[in-house]
Amino acid sequence: MGRLLIIGCGGVAGVAIHKCCQNSRTFQEICIASRTKAKCDALKEKLEKNTDTVITTAQVDADKVEELIALIRDYQPDAVLNVALPYQDLTIMDACLACKVDYIDTANYEPEDTDDKEWRAIYEKRCKEEGFTAYFDYSWQWAYRERFKEAGITALLGSGFDPGVTSVFTAYALKHYFDEIEYIDILDCNGGDHGYPFATNFNPEINLREVSANGSYWENGHWVETKPMEIKREYNFPQVGEKDMYLLHHEEIESLAKMCRE
Repeated sequence: MGRLLIIGCGGVAGVAIHKCCQNSRTFQEICIASRTKAKCDALKEKLEKNTDTVITTAQVDADKVEELIALIRDYQPDAVLNVALPYQDLTIMDACLACKVDYIDTANYEPEDTDDKEWRAIYEKRCKEEGFTAYFDYSWQWAYRERFKEAGITALLGSGFDPGVTSVFTAYALKHYFDEIEYIDILDCNGGDHGYPFATNFNPEINLREVSANGSYWENGHWVETKPMEIKREYNFPQVGEKDMYLLHHEEIESLAKMCRE
């Protein structure tokens, strides 16, 4: 993965780009692309003094497949890392398919317009089949599986911390420490404090959707759905301290439940 195209330049993207630049042997060249190129240029100026990674920047509208295709063909990356908005997952996947380039993201697709008729039909079908009503789920992206397989490329979904590292830890624990796992709790804690009543480390709109959606968990072979913020627990996190926790729907429980079913 010597040459990586990174789409997005927000909070999550900034962290991912910093990490890439700390590992210059793997990420020898990166291109940071966003709708606002000035943000990419500012991050490049901040990073390039302390890394051997060669950084370039570009402007792209990630809602437009044709612009993404043009950028991918011009830069010719080994892989595309999508750290833009979840609304844009499918357009970036379409562009990667057209260019036969591997795809990576950190969060599953979420439709921006919940009143869209096509989205509503898919949403209602999913609710009927699976028995829960999350705003976001993997069904749209999992539908690309055969197309990526036929193209001979890989789509690595949900490869951030949570989802991502949580799923890797679970798989590692099962392989190396347990003969069988019957129960998994995933505890997510943000120990940061911006000094504001509400301040997230990722897109605020997505965060508001997440906390206002019904919670869910997988138990005894089926989904159990809860009201938003209905279940609260307190937990003393090492090096962080006592924190309130609320049960939410999150994408890694979908992939873990699918693994259990299969």
